[in-house]
Amino acid sequence: MAKCRFIQEFKDFAVKGNVVDMAVGVVIGGAFGKIVSSLVADIIMPLVGWLCGGIDFATWRWVIRPARTITNEAGEVVKEVAEASLNYGNFIQTFVDFLIIAFSIFLVIKLINRVKNKMAAPAEESVAAQEPEAPAPKPEDVQLLEEIRDLLKNRQ
Repeated sequence: MAKCRFIQEFKDFAVKGNVVDMAVGVVIGGAFGKIVSSLVADIIMPLVGWLCGGIDFATWRWVIRPARTITNEAGEVVKEVAEASLNYGNFIQTFVDFLIIAFSIFLVIKLINRVKNKMAAPAEESVAAQEPEAPAPKPEDVQLLEEIRDLLKNRQ
């Protein structure tokens, strides 16, 4: 019984429009990420490297262990051991990717919020136009003076 309920809950979740919207967002986000990565790797970083004197950030690395070839007694190659390195140049490039993507998302969300606020403002104005405004409360001294006036009228 619990299994059927779980499947039904999953179906309800999957049929909701939010899942489809989220899937579309993931696909578009992946494509956007590829575009930004290409922008950074192929345009921005070469320009930054050129401005810094011809530096290629992609080649920046710290070699922990150089590559080597292991041979047997006859001089035949038994095994090739790959180089072990920390590629911090790629990290810098990926970090620039992240900054550009984060800034782009910030701008898109800011634009969406601005549009939502502009769309909500006319709706609030129309609601305010339908409801009559309540009169502002009178100051205390004016209320006291009116009470005194009414009492004096009642005495006569």
